[in-house]
Amino acid sequence: MTRRSRRSRREQPGPSGFLVVDKPPGVTSHDMVDAARRWLGTRRVGHLGTLDPRATGVLPLAVRDATKLVPFLSDAEKTYRGTIRLGVETDTLDAAGRETARHEGPLPGEAEVRRAMAGFVGEVEQVPPMYSAVKRAGVPLYKLARRGLEVERPPRRVHVGRFELLGLRGADLDIEVDCSAGTYVRVLAADLGRALGCGGHLLTLRRVRNGPFLEEQALPPERLEEEAAAGRLEARLVPPAEPLGFPRAHLTREEAARVRHGGELPAARHAAGRRPGVLFAALDPAGNLVAVMELRADRKLKPVRVVQPLATGG
Repeated sequence: MTRRSRRSRREQPGPSGFLVVDKPPGVTSHDMVDAARRWLGTRRVGHLGTLDPRATGVLPLAVRDATKLVPFLSDAEKTYRGTIRLGVETDTLDAAGRETARHEGPLPGEAEVRRAMAGFVGEVEQVPPMYSAVKRAGVPLYKLARRGLEVERPPRRVHVGRFELLGLRGADLDIEVDCSAGTYVRVLAADLGRALGCGGHLLTLRRVRNGPFLEEQALPPERLEEEAAAGRLEARLVPPAEPLGFPRAHLTREEAARVRHGGELPAARHAAGRRPGVLFAALDPAGNLVAVMELRADRKLKPVRVVQPLATGG
């Protein structure tokens, strides 16, 4: 038996959707993907936005045909809650790293901290940290950093919608951040420390929102493993259409069959008054997502991602 046929045999049919994991500290996002593959019996699992191993919180996983929807969700805004420690800098910009500098003078007060934080709201430039998965000439920066190398990294523009001080406890700032995808809260912490003249690093971090996925939906791995063993885990999947937030086109059975084979539809019944370029979640008569469709200038709906029926999971 070939490797490919063995893999196909392990693949279990089932529904598509999103599983929201509450990632614990000390494991990687890919560890959670591997765990979900075991729980659900499918290799078709991917995550929506990496969390650092020390970070915790909301990690949505796309399962089976929901992996086709990741491009529509991966740029969603995130919300983080964490603690910044002022006065100490580290080489990783967080508590996992080696201390590189310590401030010996007095630390800034609350009013000064709030003024400095306000300067980081809006469009800001960040230099990716050396201890990150960003690649330079195909090599992840963290591998270069482990060899004691530091290379030039071009800054990236990110958006910080809110940077709020929740509390000040000595050298520790409890904060909450709304930010665009690709924002490094570690860099935000280090840059704030430099702006305050005392340095700083990220002590703890928890993601409490990833786009439409909320902390209240997330379950820890041990709970999900128990539900998988009891055969209840697939009931936890968030249906594919729910997080998209697109207007919905309710198809007849005949229209759904046409779309599943890549066919277009006249838009008159589904998209009256909408402008070209709008994306729709096209649903079959049972309410299952059939496809993401785009309204074109010729007033036709064209499928851009077709999703298999829930009964087969692809």
